[in-house]
Amino acid sequence: MTRRWLVTGGSAGLGLALVRAVLAAGEQVVATGRRLGELEALTAEYPDQLLPFRMEALSAADCTAAVQACTDRFGGLDVLVNNAGAGIYGAVEEVSDEELRGQLELLAITPWRLARLALPLMRAQGSGHIVNVSSLAGRIGFTGLGAYVAGKYALEGMSATLAAEVAPFGIRVTVVEPGGFATGYGTAMQETAQQLPEYREALAPMRAGLRGMAALPGINQPEEFARVVLRAVGAEQGPLRLPAGPDAFGFLTAVLEADRAELAAAQALAEQPAGA
Repeated sequence: MTRRWLVTGGSAGLGLALVRAVLAAGEQVVATGRRLGELEALTAEYPDQLLPFRMEALSAADCTAAVQACTDRFGGLDVLVNNAGAGIYGAVEEVSDEELRGQLELLAITPWRLARLALPLMRAQGSGHIVNVSSLAGRIGFTGLGAYVAGKYALEGMSATLAAEVAPFGIRVTVVEPGGFATGYGTAMQETAQQLPEYREALAPMRAGLRGMAALPGINQPEEFARVVLRAVGAEQGPLRLPAGPDAFGFLTAVLEADRAELAAAQALAEQPAGA
């Protein structure tokens, strides 16, 4: 069976690599983006499989139109990949209400909206797969990324709840947690409007790491992310959370060990005798 995909943020980086892999596998895809240059170039090679679709991720009307485009062009929707995203860099104290709302809307509300739009189609056909692209930041806090972390934590919480709710309808949910990849993510990350001198030194190392991540020797390539997603969608079953990239497994193993240590410390504190 040829699956029909909707991939948001499909015009660059991880999303574009996934679109290329889906097309190479002979499947059909509506790929969204704000700028469609790379996608439009692909239509000459895959005219019957690819529909580039210009979409502003924060627009409810555009999201509705993208899902409708899947049914109009390909007759339905089997796989929704919520990949569109961007980050804002700044200490919690520096992030304004407006900046926080924008980050949460992009990383949590837009995927929620698209899932809500896709689910009636998937329930009606008795199958479907929603892939929400999270991050290692969906499992732990990083200096300067408080707003981004908050959005990814929200996405992971929604995904866990959604997975339980839709399993009876034959619909699967996967949260992909990429490690470091050679994309423009780090250089595209915006700075907060307010930058307090008190945080300059504390935030500098993470900022530099993000800006230079794509050029690191041995950094994961986007094609590996695409392979992970295709394997997850092609499998009959799989875990809710799926790390992408060898570094992600090492990092998350360390996170789990730190969580166990913290739980043990909390239990020891809770069990202290009164007055101790």
